Amino acid sequence: MNIAIAADHGGFEMKQKLINHYEKQGVSLVDLGTHSEESCDYPKIAHKMTDAILKKEFDMGILICGTGIGISIAANRVKGIRAAILYNEQVARLTREHNDANIAVFGGRMQSFDDVVKYFDIFRTTKFSEENRHCRRIGELDR
Repeated sequence: MNIAIAADHGGFEMKQKLINHYEKQGVSLVDLGTHSEESCDYPKIAHKMTDAILKKEFDMGILICGTGIGISIAANRVKGIRAAILYNEQVARLTREHNDANIAVFGGRMQSFDDVVKYFDIFRTTKFSEENRHCRRIGELDR
């Protein structure tokens, strides 16, 4: 699975920890930036990710800002993107099963590293159910 990761300055530290953690697990996360804790604009980071996802350069992505809110709003303004803030195990599973989310979002200043790893592991290993009702609803989003 090809996975991208990106963060603004508020999520930089968490992004680096995730890259290191998953590298040790044999899972490569392609870093789309930012590359320091210097202040930057989360919409630019989100759009770099959404462009790559829509071009099918990656199967899924991870976005991180301080709270997860701003960067998820920016990503979700793009047709075809379904970015979900993951805050518990059930949400991590259902957002893939029911919503076919293609970007997991975290609050780098709000969530613990252990929780982020737990939720992302559920997210990345859960398949979309492809039930008619879920497909219909996703279609409605894109219209």
